[in-house]
Amino acid sequence: MSVLRDALRDLPDAVFADLLESDESYLVVLDLPGVTAETADLIAESGRIRIDARREKAVPMEFQYVEENRPLFVDAELPLPHDADGEAATASMERGVLEIRIPKRLDEDGQPIPIDD
Repeated sequence: MSVLRDALRDLPDAVFADLLESDESYLVVLDLPGVTAETADLIAESGRIRIDARREKAVPMEFQYVEENRPLFVDAELPLPHDADGEAATASMERGVLEIRIPKRLDEDGQPIPIDD
């Protein structure tokens, strides 16, 4: 799990993340203020989950930016632990909070597969 934990630490400062683990899965919770399901893309490939997210902001026609300090673009790749099944991951987005549930691979008896260091 440390590869995933380390990758979350490298996210932009504007993104807050939690990593949770159960016997059956990992749960990654990302605060992405202003991001919606329509402005975020998740792709599982080669033992990684790629996140592309952006906040869209509407600027009233009579205004223009003098200074912009609230941009949010997330382009991140999260390496998955060896026991994670990225292809079976599911995600939900509510009020700018993205939750990615990544099940652990199970052997034939339904038990977690141990990983030796």
